[in-house]
Amino acid sequence: MTTIAVLVGSLQEKSFNKRLAKTLENVAPEGVTFKYVDINMPLYNQDLEANYPESAQAAKDIIGNADGVLILTPEYNRSIPGVLKNAIDWVSRPYGTNSFAGKPTGVVGISPTPVGTAMAQASLRPVLAFLETKQLGQPEVYVALATDDMFDEQGIMTDERWRKNLTAYMETFAEWVRKEA
Repeated sequence: MTTIAVLVGSLQEKSFNKRLAKTLENVAPEGVTFKYVDINMPLYNQDLEANYPESAQAAKDIIGNADGVLILTPEYNRSIPGVLKNAIDWVSRPYGTNSFAGKPTGVVGISPTPVGTAMAQASLRPVLAFLETKQLGQPEVYVALATDDMFDEQGIMTDERWRKNLTAYMETFAEWVRKEA
């Protein structure tokens, strides 16, 4: 069994990235399970580390116990959403307790814009490098021009071309996590 901690960088109920995560889970190889991280946490403040928030500790535990990490990021103002960066900050703190260190990590995203989430992913990768993750470089997933019509009522992507690409991504990612974990 391979456990993947999943961070979806949006709090929006029907976010495209939440639906993309469901689709990736749906096409994942047998033996791969997704464990979703709730990123709705208080704003990071080092003063709060003495009474570490329960939500942040839960996220640290999920990521610390996972074999790999999959991050799905929207693109806000050509970068990652603040809520995602906040969750990453909590999970990497306090100093010396970085739950991301050494974790095989993948980054994907979907957006209604023509460039997908290319800039957000480019912004996220240096942060993950600093946190000592092992990043999967290829294949890349930048789903652009997203619409609600791409998904069924359960939130699973129906576009066959994308489903084929996402299946290939998950096969590569799962194999890589097993090798690197």
